[in-house]
Amino acid sequence: MSDDIVLRVAGASKRFGGVQALSEVGITIRRGEVVGLIGPNGAGKTTFFNVITGLYSPDAGTFELGGKPYKPEAVHQVAAAGIARTFQNIRLFPEMTALENVMVGRHVRTRSGLWGAVFRTRGFKAEEQAIAQRSQELLDYVGIGHYGEYKARTLSYGDQRRLEIARALATDPTLIALDEPAAGMNATEKVVLRELIDRIRKDGRTILLIEHDVKLVMGLCDRVTVLDYGKPIAEGSPYDVQRDEKVIEAYLGAGHKAH
Repeated sequence: MSDDIVLRVAGASKRFGGVQALSEVGITIRRGEVVGLIGPNGAGKTTFFNVITGLYSPDAGTFELGGKPYKPEAVHQVAAAGIARTFQNIRLFPEMTALENVMVGRHVRTRSGLWGAVFRTRGFKAEEQAIAQRSQELLDYVGIGHYGEYKARTLSYGDQRRLEIARALATDPTLIALDEPAAGMNATEKVVLRELIDRIRKDGRTILLIEHDVKLVMGLCDRVTVLDYGKPIAEGSPYDVQRDEKVIEAYLGAGHKAH
C-alpha cells in the first residue's frame, strides 16, 4: 500500500564535472523495513546517500518522504523533514559529553526558540529538562547510558558509533539513514551493532543502510538495492540479490557462492 511507503526516490541523477556519479537511481522504502544499499567502490552509494540526506543537491529526480515531496537541498531541511543520518567518518562534538551530543540532536524538535534560550523562560527550562531526560533514555537504549557524563572523545570507537545512532534517534526521524555504521568495528562490536539495528527496526523505525560488510547487510535487511557505476543493477530480497549474476560479477566476485 502507498500509505506504507516512507521514502520514494525516482530518477536521481548527479554529475561532478565530467563524471556521471548517479544516473536515474531510484529507491522505495516501506515503513518498518531495513533496506540495504550496496555496491563496489565508486558505485555511487555514498553520492546517492548524500543526495537523499541533503549533503549534495541533485541534478534531477523526485523525492517524497511520507508521501510528501521534499527538497534535499540542505541537511537541516532534510532533518526537519524527518530523515536523520550518521556518517562513515564519525561526526560528534568531541569536547561535549555523550549526553550533550544527544541533546543537540533533540533540539531539532524544540519549541522555545531563541527568545526562550536568551531569557531562560520557564518554558525553556522545562523543555531543557525534558530534552535531557529523553536524551538519557536514548543513551540507555543504545547501551551506553552509564557514559552520559563522559566526553565523546573518551568513548571507545564502537561506543562512539552507538552515540551517533542515539543522536540520530533523538530527532524522532521518520527514516534513519546509517552510513557504514560497521566501518572499523571488530567482530564483537559488529554483533552488538547488529542487535541494536535489529532492535530499532522491531521498535517500528525504518532504516536505510549503506554497508561494505555484505554478511551484515544480508543478515539484517529486508531488501537490498545494488548500484554499479552510478546505476541500479539489482533490487530484491537478500536471497535473490546474492544469486543475481550481475551482482556476483560486479560486487561479490565471480567465485562467490551464496549460502
